[in-house]
Amino acid sequence: MTGNLHTDATAWKLLEALQADGRAPLKTLAAAAGLSVAATAERLKRLQEAGVICGVHAELDAAKLGLGIRAIIGITTAQPHKQALIKALRARSEVLECHHVTGADSYVMSVAVADMGALESFLGDINRWGETRTAIVMSTPIARRGLRRPKG
Repeated sequence: MTGNLHTDATAWKLLEALQADGRAPLKTLAAAAGLSVAATAERLKRLQEAGVICGVHAELDAAKLGLGIRAIIGITTAQPHKQALIKALRARSEVLECHHVTGADSYVMSVAVADMGALESFLGDINRWGETRTAIVMSTPIARRGLRRPKG
């Protein structure tokens, strides 16, 4: 996709600057991309309309908000239960993201909870849909980061 109108080298510079600071003023984004402010505004508009930019979000510290336990949970569920499971997970504030994956698990999700009791309760609630495997996050040596332009 490197040659795509929306993801040329200039667009990637703009996208990387936007990912680094979603509240950066247009002037700052323009300087990072090597564009005028007007051209930057137009490029951002086109990238949003094309669905390349899906949203700009704040990153929050879960522990400082009382959600000190993070876990990665895999669940294996039978096909007839998948839609009910997804509906239930969408309604749970503990679930930060959920991925449909290949392999032993049907889904892998990231959750944030206040304490081990809350994690145990959450797992008890979702176990009706299948077998779970849980990994407690000890630390995050590589935090979530933005997409980067593919090399080559």
